[in-house]
Amino acid sequence: MGQDLAQAFPAARETFQEADDLLGVSLSRICWEGPEEELTLTRNTQPALLVHSIAVLRVIGEELGPVHMAGGHSLGEFSAHVAAGTLSFADGLRAVRLRGSLMADSGVARPGAMAAVLGLDDQVVERICAEASIEGALMVPANYNAPGQVVISGDADALAPVSEALKGAGAKRVLPLKVSGAFHSPLMQPALEGLREGLYGIDFSAASFPVVSNVTAEPVEGGEVVRELLLRQMTSPVRWGASVARMVADGVDRFFELGSGSVLCGLNRRNAPDATCISLGSPADLDKVAG
Repeated sequence: MGQDLAQAFPAARETFQEADDLLGVSLSRICWEGPEEELTLTRNTQPALLVHSIAVLRVIGEELGPVHMAGGHSLGEFSAHVAAGTLSFADGLRAVRLRGSLMADSGVARPGAMAAVLGLDDQVVERICAEASIEGALMVPANYNAPGQVVISGDADALAPVSEALKGAGAKRVLPLKVSGAFHSPLMQPALEGLREGLYGIDFSAASFPVVSNVTAEPVEGGEVVRELLLRQMTSPVRWGASVARMVADGVDRFFELGSGSVLCGLNRRNAPDATCISLGSPADLDKVAG
């Protein structure tokens, strides 16, 4: 994860080293050597994702040209604010390390589960989740990723019956996710309170370009409102499809996905089918930026 980039470019290598020094943990070793079980602990995954994204940005940022607007899915919203200058790299990194630890702790205190629901309208998913919650088990939509793809989140015991109800309503598939808690649901309230203290020790600056909020699907330009939206994000659904639609409506027709994987470019095949989307995470990807 990011090793080939760090080997090829000093700026990327220095970014990983800066992260190691700031955290007092060899995050680079975890990213490059594993074991996978250690990397996939959310307290490590979240800072690792941010560092990889910012390493890519530092390597090829100037070649991307002027940035009109940015967004990030869940943890990625923090990365987007670091890119926009709303948060410093150091503050953003420490914040997501804290966020990951708090989210993991909340998952231990109250076990949760998540699943991707494919092939149902949002309203049907919302109705079935609401009916399950009335019966005493909490389940809510957590990520509105794209038309026909919603991730649900809630009590672990509720996942099986809700999944069966969703399949009965016509869902093509309900895929359980490997997570350590019920992210973006009310079960994350304890984590929100812990993160609040951490974020109120951070200065939020004006952004160099707008960042679309997961909570509102509207652009924000830095300052105190960002802090509150990042806190609300902990227990609110990620409105990703609407966020991309907002960027497209504002004239965005070329997207770059920085860091690990190409999930968001995959979602853009439905969220923004007429736009170009390029994933950039390794040295081999950088040729995609030319022209």
